[in-house]
Amino acid sequence: MKTSKFDIADYLDNKEMIAEYLNAVLEEGDNSDVITAIGHIAKSIGMTKIAEETGLSRPSLYKALSDGSKPQFETIMKVLRAIGGQIRIIPITP
Repeated sequence: MKTSKFDIADYLDNKEMIAEYLNAVLEEGDNSDVITAIGHIAKSIGMTKIAEETGLSRPSLYKALSDGSKPQFETIMKVLRAIGGQIRIIPITP
């Protein structure tokens, strides 16, 4: 039996799946998890395309969205717009 490494980016093939994935990570994960998830989404769309839309280089994107990185908020916002997302605040109910 042959196995392959699981890559979530292989399953992020439509906007609904991307939104569900990112929302789940935002609810349950920490800052590092969110950055990593945005990196997975960017990879699924294509780093070259994201680089073109953000004006950032591919190496800069890989570095900014890698595990343990601490990208600037401006970078995150550029990537979110490029992947077709936005931040929306919903009041937390106790």
